[in-house]
Amino acid sequence: MAVTLLDTRVSPFGMRVRIALEEKGVKYEYSEQDLRNKGPMLLQMNPVYKKVPVLIHNGKPICESLIAVQYIDEVWNNKSPLLPSDPYQRAQSRLWADFVDNKVYFPGRKTWTKKGQELEAGKNDLIESLKLLEGELGDKPYFEGDKLGYVDIALVPFYSWFHGYETFGNFSIEAECPKLIAWCKRCLQNESVSRSIADPQEVYGFLVELRKKLGLE
Repeated sequence: MAVTLLDTRVSPFGMRVRIALEEKGVKYEYSEQDLRNKGPMLLQMNPVYKKVPVLIHNGKPICESLIAVQYIDEVWNNKSPLLPSDPYQRAQSRLWADFVDNKVYFPGRKTWTKKGQELEAGKNDLIESLKLLEGELGDKPYFEGDKLGYVDIALVPFYSWFHGYETFGNFSIEAECPKLIAWCKRCLQNESVSRSIADPQEVYGFLVELRKKLGLE
């Protein structure tokens, strides 16, 4: 079964799909995309959103990272289940993954795209969201229990973006959410995560370039 991933190295959403593929032991072809000059393959495979990641399986595209992770879990279901088997627990996992998309990504984005009061509001919203996630994690090793799962895969890629958030926002996530940072480091002990996560300095450099284009540097 031919598998290709259209992605860009620093995308936290692409990292999710890479982690899921690694967890399942799926061999795939990686195709780095230039988002400033989107190629015909990306536009053909994702005509709706025109963005990465796009998982291509036997010539058919699966778009949006959380949908792709669920697809991977369903297709390669003989190894390392990512979502809980219980319907209620599965629904809760999807809820928290959606929370990450709406309450971590968007406030985090404000830390490097805004200034003044808007930046402070984004920073405060981000810290509040991360504290809620820390509370949901509790004393468990991972969000779904003893093994890396769906919510972990949804959230841990943002660890590579935390350095940028903290630098531009002038705050420390570890000071606010020490248990969550300990969880991030625990996740990185999994080879599927360490092989898939971008280097924080690489992400930071990417954000500096974007800020220059926005006139913020």
